[in-house]
Amino acid sequence: MKIRIAFTLVLTIVFIVVIGSTAFASGGGTVLSDPGAMQGKHFDPKGKMPSKFTIELQNGLRKTLPFEDKRDFEEAKKGFIAAPPYKKIMAEAGNVAWDMGSYEWLLGGKDFDSIHPSLQRQAILNMAYGLYEVLPGKIYQVRGFDLANISFIKGDTGWIIFDPLTAKETAKAALDFVNEKLGKRPVVAVVYSHSHADHYGGVRGVVDEADVKSGKVPIIAPVKFMEYAIAENVYAGNAMGRRLFFQYGVLLPRSPFGHVDQSIGKNTAAGNLGLIEPTRYITKDFEELTIDGIRMEFQNTPGTEAPAEMNTYFPQFKVFWAAENICGTIHNIYTLRGAMIRDAMAWSKHINNALYRYGQEAVVMFASHSWPRFGNDRIQEVMRTQRDAYAHLNNEVLHQANNGVTINEIHNVYKLPKSLQERWAAHSYHGSEEHNSRAVINRYLGYWDANPATLIPLSPRDSASLYVDMMGGSKKIMAAGKKLASQGKYREAVEILNKLVFAEPKNQSAKDLLADVYEQIGYQKESPSLRNSFLAAAYELRHGIPSGVPPKGAGPDSIRGMSTDLWLDFLAIRLDSKKVEGVKYVSNLITPDNGEKFVVELSNSVLTNIKGQQVKNPDFTITVNRSDLETVMGGKATFDDLIKTGKAKLEGNRKPFDQFRGALVEFDPVFELLPGTKPSKPVTAPAKDPFEQPEPASSAGG
Repeated sequence: MKIRIAFTLVLTIVFIVVIGSTAFASGGGTVLSDPGAMQGKHFDPKGKMPSKFTIELQNGLRKTLPFEDKRDFEEAKKGFIAAPPYKKIMAEAGNVAWDMGSYEWLLGGKDFDSIHPSLQRQAILNMAYGLYEVLPGKIYQVRGFDLANISFIKGDTGWIIFDPLTAKETAKAALDFVNEKLGKRPVVAVVYSHSHADHYGGVRGVVDEADVKSGKVPIIAPVKFMEYAIAENVYAGNAMGRRLFFQYGVLLPRSPFGHVDQSIGKNTAAGNLGLIEPTRYITKDFEELTIDGIRMEFQNTPGTEAPAEMNTYFPQFKVFWAAENICGTIHNIYTLRGAMIRDAMAWSKHINNALYRYGQEAVVMFASHSWPRFGNDRIQEVMRTQRDAYAHLNNEVLHQANNGVTINEIHNVYKLPKSLQERWAAHSYHGSEEHNSRAVINRYLGYWDANPATLIPLSPRDSASLYVDMMGGSKKIMAAGKKLASQGKYREAVEILNKLVFAEPKNQSAKDLLADVYEQIGYQKESPSLRNSFLAAAYELRHGIPSGVPPKGAGPDSIRGMSTDLWLDFLAIRLDSKKVEGVKYVSNLITPDNGEKFVVELSNSVLTNIKGQQVKNPDFTITVNRSDLETVMGGKATFDDLIKTGKAKLEGNRKPFDQFRGALVEFDPVFELLPGTKPSKPVTAPAKDPFEQPEPASSAGG
């Protein structure tokens, strides 16, 4: 019996890699920028111009924000050497991997009322494109080739590369450009600063794996890098991939009315994502290495922007590398795509340790995003600003919580002190004060606001009709919603229109009105994460979730890096427990080539596994080399294929095995987040083995 169930592999970053910005919306062709951007034309026929209230807000911000402080622009330009003659980088698959030109409308000198003035400033700063000298003769960066920067340290004989971007193609283009402008040199080492894909995915564009395995080129990473690079988001990867449509504005054209920036860079490259396992892990809090004549002291900073992350200090140059812990934004404590909530206080303390260990003498500070800071006074200013912003977020939110402010109130209460509001380095672009403040309470107190009415609430679809009936029906709600919107009371309008849309998901007029309100809120937000979320929701309410390009399957590097027990754990998540009620079995799994053994048990509609154990008299035993199992995990083969070719053996009773396989669910990668937005045609994907593993949901700097 040969069982095949279609299962689409999902990787959060792959949604961007495959779809680009609107390829999904357009059914495949990449539509990266809005041709009407400079003419003030909206890309969406249902889209609306900024309201008078939005324009008044933006004009007020232009007068009150500290635009007289232009130091970021001076630092962003400093050390510029050259830009390549091209703006596009092609992927090996034939698509456009990177197109900096799709954002050039930002450089026309026009103030856009559809973009928060502070965000427009950040978006212009992130237009840096080309090769920059960070420290004369020693440290260089290529910026604007991907979401992150790639950095080159000139050793005695070759390049030490920090963070080789997301995609093989953009990383290779950067290395080629550096060698062209500065003289060709071999790569002698690679450093991954942390476990997010935009900091390691392009490694195959700068180094040959054979040189890594032979010991010729070490790859250095923080302790537990592989564990978190692969495992951090596997379990909820499909949900994260779908939520990323909102945070990263995947469906939005690059337009004043759509995607303008991703806060820590323009966007994410759409190329080949790879991973070569590190050969040297930094395990101590502070650890020094010398490679090719370059002394480096690494500072482990776990639990900050990533679970595994490290800063680096170059004592002979007095230069500090801040990884993604200090860049041109206050980051996410809670990333909207979904991830474990980060520790704002630990983040602040790690910055403080760096400030007093390195910041007292550093003359340059550079990072994996944004631009360097020059001069010790400036470095200390920025380090203190971000240290204090994270500490204030933690402490003030808990202060308010201890005074009775709840998770459902704190975002309306919390504000940075004026002294920090006046510093650009304390502005929340990747994060936002609204969602970060709620995250702090969630970290310490959880999601409940201690009101029993919210402890076991009705589902939104169930409660919505009650509200609509009590408010007198859809006509009255529509009239009230229009009135509130006409007064600029957009959040109040959302409160009632959202109920109507959930109660009447086929009411397109209600969805269009809610979309209009979401759009104005999006225009007004400083954080791209919030802006994109409101604008993407508006798009889906107006047009539904477009069907088209299916998500890309998992790459072989990620499959090889995934532990067998992690794969088994995810199979347990994919199990439709109702379909296996009453089914019981105990089995052995053996992978001879790597010496692993597992007991895998199905009981009480739950699949469990334990490594290093075997049972006597199992219901069945599967023997397969781990290298062959990876072809099943990656969807290149089925168990039946392996059995037929002698690469796998199943001994014992096959019936419970087939019952289990038949109960594995293929998650829908474009499930409905808003009512009435499901596409008329499902996203199609080739049939694959039900054991195929989705690629882990890397955060891409999230």
